[in-house]
Amino acid sequence: MSAVLHATEAPATEEGVVEAVRAARAAGAALSVSGLGGRAASLRPVVAPRGLSTRALTGITLYRPQEMVLSARAGTTLPEIEAALAEHRQMIPAEPPDYAALFGVATPPTLGGLVAANLSGPRRIYVGGALRDQVLGVRAVTGHAELIRSGGRVHKNVTGLDLCKLLAGSHGTLAVLTEITLKLTPRPEASLTLALPVADIAAGVAALSAGLGSPYGVSGAALLPEGDAQAGLTGPTALLRLEDFSQFLPRRAAALAALLAPYGAAARIEQDAPLWRAVREARALGAAPEEAVWRLSLRPSAAPAAVAALRAAFPVKLLLDWGGGLVWVAGPATEAAHRAVMAAAAASGGQFTLFRAPDSLRRTVPVLPEEPAALAAIGARVKAAMDPDGLFNPGRLRG
Repeated sequence: MSAVLHATEAPATEEGVVEAVRAARAAGAALSVSGLGGRAASLRPVVAPRGLSTRALTGITLYRPQEMVLSARAGTTLPEIEAALAEHRQMIPAEPPDYAALFGVATPPTLGGLVAANLSGPRRIYVGGALRDQVLGVRAVTGHAELIRSGGRVHKNVTGLDLCKLLAGSHGTLAVLTEITLKLTPRPEASLTLALPVADIAAGVAALSAGLGSPYGVSGAALLPEGDAQAGLTGPTALLRLEDFSQFLPRRAAALAALLAPYGAAARIEQDAPLWRAVREARALGAAPEEAVWRLSLRPSAAPAAVAALRAAFPVKLLLDWGGGLVWVAGPATEAAHRAVMAAAAASGGQFTLFRAPDSLRRTVPVLPEEPAALAAIGARVKAAMDPDGLFNPGRLRG
């Protein structure tokens, strides 16, 4: 367990959440805020005398396919939402991931958990924004025990301070999300992936960059440093996904393969959904249960040097996504390995996240880079305004 709790409440209404926060504030008791708890082993452990879960706040409250807008309560699971969208061939643009396998749990992610962590999948590079950029509106309960609403249910609104983007990625440290409204996009009719054997990481990143810079609409660009035995891919392999109407894909694939010919001969994978699911869920990383998992966010051009530094420091498993801008790392759950990841991120001008690790490591090391003083001061003022008593997820991001 990553939190020490005496009691966990799971209100079925927003009013119940307000009352739970009011009671915690009156008692001076911090709250461990969660959904279904699937990412409890991420970031720092939260130690709080009370727990507050949104798992009972479920259900789609509004879905207008013709307007491509959906609202759902925070505890609604991703599979439930995706099933509803599939009936109208629609999807969430950022392709939010399900990391249940990575964390060794059976619980699917909730919408509130995905937005609170701002998690996006391979399609982020294609849609030009993270999950937070698809959030049109939120309802949430602040540390003042007040229900607030920001944004709306239309694609453009001017309702003042953009709390939607502020709360997305705050990991439940500013407010308890109770309902989220998302903009949607049509689901492509078909997809096709070019698998390109490459010599090394540098060649792979160069091939991905060439594909992303082409006019052919690459919607996924990943690199498997060790290939994928199940897909019949051996050695370093660059993956470039194309999505469109089925009659257009062969011609686009042929044109992209010709463009990438200087990097190698590309093979076509037409039944590519399992492959991209493995990338989306980071199962392609192959992390063992006892290993720590990190995420590095950096310039794609900096990825080869960062990978070389990591390989020199410890036995490492790797998966690159977002054209090389996202580097997944798995290795020993030790402080020495963590220091090597921190150093590689700093040398590349990037950021690191300790995404999964035992409590013993997460308690003793920084799980995120240190913030510049000016940014930390702004964050402190926002925290004081939203959660003045420090009720929500204390210590989740920093000690």
